[in-house]
Amino acid sequence: MNFYEKLKHAAQLNRSLVCVGLDPDLKKLPACLAGKKNPIFEFNKAIIDATRDWVCCYKPQIAYYAGQGAEAELKMTIDYIREQAPLVPVILDAKRGDIGSTAEMYAREAFEQYNADAVTVNPYMGFDTLKPFLDYEDRGVVILCRTSNPNSGDLQNLMCDGKMVYEHVAELARDKWNYNRNVALVIGATYPEELRHVRELCPELPFLVPGVGAQGGDVEKVVRYGCDAAGGGLAINSSRGIIYADKSEAFGAGAGRAARELRDLVNSFR
Repeated sequence: MNFYEKLKHAAQLNRSLVCVGLDPDLKKLPACLAGKKNPIFEFNKAIIDATRDWVCCYKPQIAYYAGQGAEAELKMTIDYIREQAPLVPVILDAKRGDIGSTAEMYAREAFEQYNADAVTVNPYMGFDTLKPFLDYEDRGVVILCRTSNPNSGDLQNLMCDGKMVYEHVAELARDKWNYNRNVALVIGATYPEELRHVRELCPELPFLVPGVGAQGGDVEKVVRYGCDAAGGGLAINSSRGIIYADKSEAFGAGAGRAARELRDLVNSFR
């Protein structure tokens, strides 16, 4: 299966539009993991075991691994998902964007070194920086479009030729860039009207939607404005709200409950 097919299949299998962000911070891990050889992996392992029946995908953020010298534990985590939840895709949140041979290396990093099903990318430098990722026909390329952070409008809402920059990105993603039918978009839950507008522009593209939970995005509006005609097409990400739902030794079970509760809340609006 290619990325589109795998994401859709996992969403149907688990009746879920929930994506769990695997963003472990050593300072926030439960005390019971202190002294473990691979504490980040042990933490992720418990989260995956408890949530794999309630999600449509996982999204590890590469900075939480590279910034803590834990790249090996990122690889271990993705390998574990492959073993224990092989039908659930992995989106590597790396937001890469560079030219030529550098972009080729970033694509190899995501798809060959880490074996991710998809990767987030930054389109600011244009098509030639995206092409090395797009040419992996079976992998997904999740392009930043209208992001959830407070100052995203500094550039994304600038007017250019009668349209905002994020609208140009959406249309390019839909048309020129989607030649292998492997493009998705990042649209923040914190901007529901823009989410609705991009869904109108791109009725068939999958959306990765960060910003629910700790960032305050409205789940009902995300579902009502963001779902495609079939009632899917979304991967609604929650990181801190799920992985830190319980800080006791039963943290895995707490994450599982949080993931299931979010899945059921999302489904109540579909």
